[in-house]
Amino acid sequence: MTLMVDIRKLSFINEMAKVGTNGVADNMSKLTGENAQMEVTKTNFVDVDDIESQLDSGKRVGVRVRLLDPPHGHILILFPEASAKKITAIMLRDVVDDMSDVSGKMARSAVEEMGNMMASGFIDGWADVLGRAIDIAAPQLVYAPTGDIVTRTAGLGGDDLALFFDSDLTVPSYQIEAEIYAFPDLEEFVEMVNDIEVQTA
Repeated sequence: MTLMVDIRKLSFINEMAKVGTNGVADNMSKLTGENAQMEVTKTNFVDVDDIESQLDSGKRVGVRVRLLDPPHGHILILFPEASAKKITAIMLRDVVDDMSDVSGKMARSAVEEMGNMMASGFIDGWADVLGRAIDIAAPQLVYAPTGDIVTRTAGLGGDDLALFFDSDLTVPSYQIEAEIYAFPDLEEFVEMVNDIEVQTA
């Protein structure tokens, strides 16, 4: 397996992360009517066995989305539990007057819909840069300690390494926090990075 990336092209991987998170922020801005911002704080290739030690130990609610086209792999959108409750309120505000009446099923559905919207914004950003369509499978709801979710997702690809970046989403009035983790098939991803750099050089 070839995972050689020219050092001059590492900035492109950072750009991919930035484009994806901009797509998330745009979708969140449309939903809330506020200027949402999402910042990538760290991009790195990490050993899958070491991922858990870098994560918050708290539980997260969110979705795992599988990419059906290259670069394949998975995208995770995770929310702390307090943010998940705020998301439920936003998604159901035009449907429910009293949030205490919201069932667990409705709350899960709201988080799933929000996660899917954010994942779609992220992947659409990648698709634009790569010049290709990237279809996704139906989102899978996840709820567990952060390390469990991320380590399990990273392991689905069978790679020893994962492309891992931390990002912070800010929606001022709602104080929503979200984290995104991308686990593309590394061989395909590196090949695509190298190809697009040749095309745009």
